[in-house]
Amino acid sequence: MKVEPLGDKVVVKRMDAEDMTAGGIVLPDSAQEKPQQGRVLSVGDGRLLVDGTRASHQVKEGDREIINSNAGTEIKVADEPLLIMSEDEILAVLD
Repeated sequence: MKVEPLGDKVVVKRMDAEDMTAGGIVLPDSAQEKPQQGRVLSVGDGRLLVDGTRASHQVKEGDREIINSNAGTEIKVADEPLLIMSEDEILAVLD
């Protein structure tokens, strides 16, 4: 199933959490922080402007970005956790 966001929304899949510290200590699931990186799976039509046209997105499908750990709304599609968020909640795009 594919999720198609509306307007200025994007669908993001969080990257996997780090399960080991830099010193080599293995972290249990309860101690892992939410990852702040994700990959854009799909984008909406763009933000609706006052004149009735749509502004194109600054991100595109496949982009890797930095997001706030509390950004977006979490959903589950086929047991896969995804985020639906406004493009404004994306902090940066990584190369």
